[in-house]
Amino acid sequence: MITTLFKAEDRGSADYGWLKPNYYFSFSNYHNPSRIHFGALRVLNDDFIAGGGAFPTHPHDNMEIVTIPFTGALQHKDNTGGQGIIKAGDIQIMSAGTGILHSEANASATESVTLFQIWLFPKVKNITPRYDQRTFDIADRNNQWQIVVSPREEDEALWINQDARFALTNLATGNSIDYKNAFEGNGVFLVVINGSVEVDGNVLNKRDALGITETNQFTIKANADAELLAIEIPM
Repeated sequence: MITTLFKAEDRGSADYGWLKPNYYFSFSNYHNPSRIHFGALRVLNDDFIAGGGAFPTHPHDNMEIVTIPFTGALQHKDNTGGQGIIKAGDIQIMSAGTGILHSEANASATESVTLFQIWLFPKVKNITPRYDQRTFDIADRNNQWQIVVSPREEDEALWINQDARFALTNLATGNSIDYKNAFEGNGVFLVVINGSVEVDGNVLNKRDALGITETNQFTIKANADAELLAIEIPM
């Protein structure tokens, strides 16, 4: 098992007033040659969007884009007719495929939004663009993995055009949980949304992440109540 630590304080950042992002990988004006991607995971932005803030209509192509909100509500519109408002407990996915135009806006003029926006390289290029979102019961991830994104029908998750899987758990202090790969040989990018955990001797605190490769199973122990995201991706 090989691990690579991504400390929260080492991320890139910016302040646009209405938007305050933190970048795990090179993005926009932040460039770090040692942080370009992790396997098929190209972008993981930890965003704060102030009330009334919005990304105007802009294009994407050949990228799988997953949005996970934590507070507030985000409104999406695209030129395929896809639209919706997502909030905590919801997951959104967009396959940009051959090309899509979309906008994202804080649904409130006063309340802020916090979220992860995650981009993966697709398995198959130039598919027909698509949009989907789903509400998940947060209680179903207490001390167990809740699969929210997967190409496998048996996972009952949002479909993704990649051999990748997104899983969330809320792990109580002192509890341990194993993660087992859905696809042999994949890596896992484990992010501590909140709390503190230990993996293979690495202590991870809020917004720290750990890249894990060359193993198909590992154990996580919660040093404090922890909210975790495991992104399993081809390397």
